[in-house]
Amino acid sequence: MSATAVATPTTPLLRRRALGVAAAVVACLAIWAIGALAGVDYTVENPGQPARVIGAGAIVTVALGATLLGWAALALLERFAKRFARPVWISLAVLVTLLSFAPLIGTEATGGAKLALGATHVAVAVMLIALLPARRR
Repeated sequence: MSATAVATPTTPLLRRRALGVAAAVVACLAIWAIGALAGVDYTVENPGQPARVIGAGAIVTVALGATLLGWAALALLERFAKRFARPVWISLAVLVTLLSFAPLIGTEATGGAKLALGATHVAVAVMLIALLPARRR
């Protein structure tokens, strides 16, 4: 007897969502790298805290964490409010993206650093909104 893998209807959606997470992280890392190559100083200082340099590891960690939280929120909405999951989640993603700019405003950093870091916030939102929700039928 041979064992064959049975593809479930969710397999393409799972792949697409994993691709969305990976694409968001890679996009953020690419934005950070382009900025670094262009000479952007990623030193940031928040009030009451010492200055720190935002490195590639921090970019990957935060982007991955944000994307996985977004995926989890979508999964919960799909489980408990299937009919409204897509529009509610997209609205929530836009709202969270807008709110994510608040720390950038209060942070002491160069204009290039703020621009590049802000672009990473937008990149996560674009990739997740484009790839996480199930396609409409």
